[in-house]
Amino acid sequence: MITIAEWLSSLGMSEYAERFAENGIDISVLRHLTDQDLKDIGVLLGHRRKMLAAAGEAPATPHLRTERKRTTQAERRQLTVMLCDLVGSTAISARLDPEDMGSVIGAYLRCCTELIERHGGFVARLVGDGVVAYFRLSSGP
Repeated sequence: MITIAEWLSSLGMSEYAERFAENGIDISVLRHLTDQDLKDIGVLLGHRRKMLAAAGEAPATPHLRTERKRTTQAERRQLTVMLCDLVGSTAISARLDPEDMGSVIGAYLRCCTELIERHGGFVARLVGDGVVAYFRLSSGP
């Protein structure tokens, strides 16, 4: 698996490797980073744009892409789908500066992602302040 330092180096921006490490940013969170997140750790505007574009093409973390043995028989699987959003975000956005609101939303999404993954879920989609997550009931290895 590629490391965050290798990914940054492939973009010609290895000077940010230490900042990413100091902030606990690894390959698994690349797709969840916002412009504000990168700005907060001191990444230049042009570099932020390049990183965000490249993060959309970053490899998925290995624990999210697992190969299952194919069978010829039908198999029933149970799946829980969770949809959530930040309560009162419209009212909050009316009171906050857009940059501050971006920070609030970014912190909320990072927290949701961490908790979902900690409990064995998969974040399927992040849109605005909304989160769609899947939890699969495990029936064995």
